[in-house]
Amino acid sequence: MSHHIRLANTDDYSRIMEIWASSVKATHDFLAEEDFNYFKEVIPRDYLPHLDVYLITENNEAKGFASVAEGTLEMLFIHDDFRGQGYGKELYHFMKDQIGFDKLDVNEQNPQAIGFYEKMGFKKVGRSEKDGSGKAYPIIHMSS
Repeated sequence: MSHHIRLANTDDYSRIMEIWASSVKATHDFLAEEDFNYFKEVIPRDYLPHLDVYLITENNEAKGFASVAEGTLEMLFIHDDFRGQGYGKELYHFMKDQIGFDKLDVNEQNPQAIGFYEKMGFKKVGRSEKDGSGKAYPIIHMSS
């Protein structure tokens, strides 16, 4: 496969947010519309400029993105049209091997993601009632 992983720049933000929206709508059915809209606004403004975000592309089209900060996988999203085709696993291994992380947080209401990370060798090590934004979405803390 001719996948390429590269560092994103500000020109990529609109595609990153398309991927995010597609992935979240497919996997986060528990997320209230007002919270979806909140995150859609704050991610490109408050998060992306402060993170090294990596895109996985094929034929110059971004299929997914991920970011690691301080040893924690902060985000890994694959566009819904391309889920289940190995992009997530490839991007995960790139981030793990090239950037390095041993912790991550995942929404408790997203069993697909929990299962994916368990297959990758992560274990549940804790739980928080609220997410990082203080919203009432329980978070599972995982470690490798």
